[in-house]
Amino acid sequence: MKTIIAACSQNLSGSRAGIQAALRTLLAAPWPSQRDIRSWLQLLAVLQWVLSFLLLGTVSLLLLIYLVFTSFWPISALYLAWIIFDWDTPEKGGRRLPCLRRWTVWRHFRDYFPVKLVKTHDLSPNHNYIIGSHPHGILCVGAFCNFITGSTGFGEMFPGIRPFLTTLAGNFRLPVFREYLMSGGLCPVTRRAIGYLLSKNGTGNAVAIVIGGAAESLSCSPGVTTLILKNRKGFVRMALQHGAYLVPSFSFGENDLFRQVVFEEGSWMRSIQQRFQKMMGFAPCVFYGRGLTSVRSRGFLPYARPITTVGEHRTLP
Repeated sequence: MKTIIAACSQNLSGSRAGIQAALRTLLAAPWPSQRDIRSWLQLLAVLQWVLSFLLLGTVSLLLLIYLVFTSFWPISALYLAWIIFDWDTPEKGGRRLPCLRRWTVWRHFRDYFPVKLVKTHDLSPNHNYIIGSHPHGILCVGAFCNFITGSTGFGEMFPGIRPFLTTLAGNFRLPVFREYLMSGGLCPVTRRAIGYLLSKNGTGNAVAIVIGGAAESLSCSPGVTTLILKNRKGFVRMALQHGAYLVPSFSFGENDLFRQVVFEEGSWMRSIQQRFQKMMGFAPCVFYGRGLTSVRSRGFLPYARPITTVGEHRTLP
């Protein structure tokens, strides 16, 4: 009996010693620094944004279609009824949520690149404005960060000005994604939507339009800037019609965020891209960025390159 008790005591002592050694090893291991934590938060902020823009609409649509064939079909029916009832809201100023613009995630999103907004002129809240944004790039990171998130200080630089960013009208036909877009202050790039903001929404509205659109994204590559302005003067006519002031804006570094396979003009691949863009409204770019695990790996996340957005006030001619 004594022998058994002694053996148990030795095992318990050995177990305690092993646990203590493991704890000492754990405590001695290097903990992530604040810099590492910030880097991961910034990466996750960009990841959720990319996934939202690339997958949220499609996944939501497929999910609602799937629910139709299950016992949860009333969810799809109710949401369909809501979309029908709410169909014209994107064309009438949308439904922006100030709390979403102040979301802490957007500060990490801004710091990932980082994105900076440079003010060169005051904007009076007694007027309305059309901001001509260049270049388009692949995903319009600079325009989104400055005019939608508010993380770069747009509201503090231009008090009394409500910024809006236009995007393809088809995006507002996708379930859930349309709510996400409107909550941030995005609206369709249509005459009706822009005209409403410039004539029926009071003053102090600044509507940002990426002039080059999807066609411009086909030519973007690091170190090269190709702007498409020919036959894109509708925004000038709208400014004249509604008495809005023009504000040119340029995001330096926008084209450095991704690497793209640029097909030459006249090639069959470029023809396919252009035809697809005319039919669907967006261009199927062949691009890549960094991966999630390493800067050296390839993936769909943008590279961390600084973006500086500069705007300059211009009155009507």
